Amino acid sequence: MLLIPCPYCGERDIAEFGYGGEAHRARPADPAALSDAEWAGYLFMRRNPKGVFAERWHHAAGCRRWFNLVRDTATDAILAVYKAGEPQPEIAAEPPRTPSGEPPIGSGNEGARIALPGEGDAP
Repeated sequence: MLLIPCPYCGERDIAEFGYGGEAHRARPADPAALSDAEWAGYLFMRRNPKGVFAERWHHAAGCRRWFNLVRDTATDAILAVYKAGEPQPEIAAEPPRTPSGEPPIGSGNEGARIALPGEGDAP
């Protein structure tokens, strides 16, 4: 069970909350001036880092207010919680630690390549 500390209500179970995506994402000033590709990028392209990340949350089954929190996505550790409209607190971003000992970014197999069937065969 993951407990989220609502800045208005206190600590509650995650089942009471709705995830709102990346925090501090500003809407374009003039969306009509954007190309279709730029507008689609704003609507659908999101960062999804492994590590420290600022997120928006909605306390749907409680006070019904929106707030932000900073969470380590590798461990689910909540590092800071703050009300919407407040600036993001400074958090020292450490590389995520994983119990399996895998590298912080990637699988460690970036240089490896598996040959596909038919590759390397003589013509």
